[in-house]
Amino acid sequence: MTQQQRLNALLELISERGNVSIAEISDSLDISAATARRDLTTLAEQRLVTRTHGGAAALGTGYELPLQYKIARQAEAKVAIARAAAELVAVGDSVGLNGGTTTSEVARALGRTDRLARTDGDFGVTIVTNALNIAYELSVRSHVKIVVTGGIARRQSYELVGSLVSNTLSELALDIAILGVDGLSSQFGATTLHEGEADVSQQFGKVAKKVVVVADSTKMGKTTFARICRLDQIDILVTDAPVPAPLDEALAAAGVRVIVAK
Repeated sequence: MTQQQRLNALLELISERGNVSIAEISDSLDISAATARRDLTTLAEQRLVTRTHGGAAALGTGYELPLQYKIARQAEAKVAIARAAAELVAVGDSVGLNGGTTTSEVARALGRTDRLARTDGDFGVTIVTNALNIAYELSVRSHVKIVVTGGIARRQSYELVGSLVSNTLSELALDIAILGVDGLSSQFGATTLHEGEADVSQQFGKVAKKVVVVADSTKMGKTTFARICRLDQIDILVTDAPVPAPLDEALAAAGVRVIVAK
């Protein structure tokens, strides 16, 4: 296990449990106590955790991992979901993408495909995004027209938030919005950790003809802080495994088409 993989795993462990001891880290990650202490020091220096006597704690409730530490989580599932979601996009479509690891994979899938390239040299697809990393990656793709919303950048997710985003999106009409979420439940629908990002995702949904949620199986049945939309405001869910029965029934009742990526 590389140091980056250890740091990923350690941050995930702390975010799940709230606080951990050196002994718990050693047992869970199969590393020495000395290595655990060094890794905690590294994370504390980056202000990602708080050191405690004999361990570490998350910075607060609703702890959100920075995007760079989420990339390795459910990686294969997210790539499969991205491929399936990209197939829903047709030549000439305008597509809204919010930020996150899964939508970043969708962006890469859209950027790599030859299917959306046009023989006349014009753009094959228009991507509207509030995610700086997505805009950066797609800016070199000749068949992709990139539109970036204004807004204030969040360091945790590279997403632009605030009234400037809403002002931009209110003037647009999109064929499809592909939204990453942090939770999907029958009671609260699609949710995310940050209220500013939830507002942006709501705006994407309002100006799109079709709303697609992309979420791996770890998000199913989970509820986080800020609501994006109800289930009946979602047209398609793309995930990586069969949805658990209670939620699957609620999705069916709401008229949501479920695609399980392979």
